[in-house]
Amino acid sequence: MTPQHDSLFAPFTLGDLELPNRVIMSPLTRSRASQPGDVPNDMNVEYYRQRAGAGMIIAEATQVSPQGKGYAFTPGIHSEAQVEGWKRVTDAVHQAGGRIILQLWHVGRISHPALQPDGASPVAPSAIKPEGAMTFISADSGMVEVPTPRPLETDELPGIVEQYRQGAENARRAGFDGVEVHAANGYLLDQFLKSGSNHRTDAYGGSLENRLRLPLEVVQAVVDVWGPDRVGVRVSPTGSFNAMVDDDPVATFGAFARALDGIGIAFIEVVEDSFQGNHEKGRPEPVIEAIHEGFSRAYIGNGAYSAEEARQRIAAGKVDLVSFGRPFIANPDLPERLRLDAPLNDWDDSTFYGGDERGYTDYPSLAEQPA
Repeated sequence: MTPQHDSLFAPFTLGDLELPNRVIMSPLTRSRASQPGDVPNDMNVEYYRQRAGAGMIIAEATQVSPQGKGYAFTPGIHSEAQVEGWKRVTDAVHQAGGRIILQLWHVGRISHPALQPDGASPVAPSAIKPEGAMTFISADSGMVEVPTPRPLETDELPGIVEQYRQGAENARRAGFDGVEVHAANGYLLDQFLKSGSNHRTDAYGGSLENRLRLPLEVVQAVVDVWGPDRVGVRVSPTGSFNAMVDDDPVATFGAFARALDGIGIAFIEVVEDSFQGNHEKGRPEPVIEAIHEGFSRAYIGNGAYSAEEARQRIAAGKVDLVSFGRPFIANPDLPERLRLDAPLNDWDDSTFYGGDERGYTDYPSLAEQPA
């Protein structure tokens, strides 16, 4: 395929952002924020600067409040120091010609009292322990079990919405080009969406309409800050990571897609196939079709894509753009490598979470590769 006819490198208008290619960097937890304070640092600045050739970077999941934290060393967007740290990241990406948005995160039940303010219990829609879910609470803790969470009271939910609204406002001040609301992978909004984790009997649980209520209130609050053209949502309809299950993902995520289309957001990013666990073998085509039927704007596919499959699914109208995760970890110049069909560096999964520059900013670009 000649470069001028390569669908991965066709420009794309995402909301009101002009993207030079369709190779998106997916949000990747790397657990390298400075302590105390969960503040982005010089390493993070260099890591994102190296990857500015992406059509767009979706920066790693970032907690909207101290209560939203679920893993040691993950960054936040709720303090002035964090806003200033992220400002240095966005400045570096913009100076390198890139575009970067922030993923807004509240982990809900996937946390531990050691990570919570005043040693409080993690919160969730319902007091259901996520069997097998683990986290890490320090550099030396190893993986520890996640406890049974405390169910949120109905009168606490406006405060949850406000955490996201303030996070969206702080992301604007930090210089991001937009935000993605994290409603995937077993974290708080996914916990409200899916029937397996939401057993509430108030207006935020039970029926499908009620399970959608909090996620939609959050998205609307974020849109009120940014406008719809700079907002997206990530979902994982069939993901099993963090003990998640939904009785009818086609109905749930078809309805969610229709509601998001009504709000007018710019994109949905769909985790179709996850290395962290999935109830489907291969891509869940009925769910993907239901989302397409409900949502008229951009669809970003995610999950173990090769460049060739990405091109095929763009051509078939299954996706508009594709987000790449692990290949972007090991290949800071991934778009250039895909454009040239150049070999890819292998990733070292022992360095994914926590640590220093090793396995973070030391992967070579093509220009730095030994001859």
